[in-house]
Amino acid sequence: MQITLTVNGTQHTLDVPENTLLVEIIREHLGLTGTHVGCDTSQCGACTVHLDGRAVKSCSMLAGQVDGASVTTIEGIGTPEALHPMQAAFRECHALQCGFCTPGMIMRAIDLVAEQPDLDSKAVRAGLEGNLCRCTGYHNIVRAVLHSAGSDQGGAP
Repeated sequence: MQITLTVNGTQHTLDVPENTLLVEIIREHLGLTGTHVGCDTSQCGACTVHLDGRAVKSCSMLAGQVDGASVTTIEGIGTPEALHPMQAAFRECHALQCGFCTPGMIMRAIDLVAEQPDLDSKAVRAGLEGNLCRCTGYHNIVRAVLHSAGSDQGGAP
């Protein structure tokens, strides 16, 4: 099947099998490897991207579902010279260790702050429960999200 989608502001027309997953399109067809494949079952959230402005797990979206859509990956939200505020907050609050979950966690966190600007730590933990981290214990991730949201609970060190 042929699909057209816009990824990080650039339009792409691709010929892909109907059962191709969005995460495969992003990584294998477009070479954007910041979106990670973790569980292949929509459980871990490592593959989270924005689809038409909403956080989705790209391992659960088929090619036909994204035809005509706009996708933003971790590569599309900032640069090393000009980090997205959420990326900067993760850095400032030491909200990562191995980094495998970080791109998906950041993409979900951006959506979470947009959905609920008045967050507390309980709301952040509930909002991120579909994104798993095996390293951090989540404390600094929660702090980073609150810091990025401007909450006084999320002060940077």
